Amino acid sequence: MSTQDIPDTIERHIEIAAPIHRVWALVSEPGWWINEGEIRQHRLEQREGHVVVHDETHGAFPIETIELREPVYASFRWLSSEDEEHGDEHIPTVVEFTLETSDHGVIVRVVETGFAEGGVADDAARAAAHRDNTEGWEIELAAARGHLEQA
Repeated sequence: MSTQDIPDTIERHIEIAAPIHRVWALVSEPGWWINEGEIRQHRLEQREGHVVVHDETHGAFPIETIELREPVYASFRWLSSEDEEHGDEHIPTVVEFTLETSDHGVIVRVVETGFAEGGVADDAARAAAHRDNTEGWEIELAAARGHLEQA
């Protein structure tokens, strides 16, 4: 597989029947999507220029907040992993969330880009990450909807 065969972008969206301020509170939190289909609290450790998101199952993830435009846009960048075992496989993608009000709540759009370049990861790792994250965004957006519609 060559770099040309690896899609660079994942795009997904979901409609959530909740007020935009509640949806914004979730999507503006770095790393809220690090979970297994259930929204849970993370320990956030502030560092200079980024935050380290600590997840009890998956470990520590440094994430830079690129831009927050309340209540409609949030973007984040995955930084080099602090996990020595997986650091070389890290793919520094950018994750963007756009919120738009609808008749039934809020449409959340996520765009994740950067798989084709993929930092130091090889082609197979970038292709696997794209495939896994494509499935993952379906799970995470459904988790967000379930969490926010129950609240």
